[in-house]
Order: sequence, then structure tokens, then C-alpha cells
Amino acid sequence: MQIEVFKSKIHRAKVTQAELHYVGSITLDEALMEASNIIENEKVQIVNVNNGERFETYVIKGDRGSGTVCLNGPAARRVQVGDIVIIVSYGIMDFEEAKNHQPTIIFPDSNNQLT
Repeated sequence: MQIEVFKSKIHRAKVTQAELHYVGSITLDEALMEASNIIENEKVQIVNVNNGERFETYVIKGDRGSGTVCLNGPAARRVQVGDIVIIVSYGIMDFEEAKNHQPTIIFPDSNNQLT
């Protein structure tokens, strides 16, 4: 049996941009992506701590070290610059393998930098 499990999380990142007139996605600092084990084009769930919105999109790689967390396209309507978001990805794996799986969780600072 295959099940979907929590794979990666960027916990409490600050939204730096919201670009409505752009092809939809979330642009993330490459360093945050690497540290959290999230790759470009991966589907992610965004949870907005400020307003309770929950939605899904895919990841675009941003400049390394920039601290970029930019919601693009229609997702830009679900956030305000400065909102705190949690970015989560999930993976599908064998039930037995999942019992031993350890997700990757990172906690960026208030400027979206790794500490």
C-alpha cells in the first residue's frame, strides 16, 4: 500500500512579494529549497498564518540567499507582503517505509535566512 506523508516544511517564512500578473506559482530562495528538500516544480501547500488561507501551487527557484518568498498569479490574492506562511510538501511512499520516514523541517529567521 502507498500512502501520502509529510515530506518537507519551511516553517514560518515571511512573504516578500505578491505578483498577481505572473504565471502562478511560489518563487522560493534556492537556499531555502535546498535546506528543506523541496525541488523546482514540486507541488506545495501554502498555509497563511495571518489569515488561515490554505492553497496549493508549485515551486519556482529564486535567487540563492535572497530570502525570496513570492506568491505569483492568483495565489497573490491569498497573501499580503509581510504575512507569515508555512510551506509544506508531501510524498508518496510504501506504508512500511513511511513508518520510519523523517520529514525535513527548517525554521528561517525573520528575513527568510537560514540560521
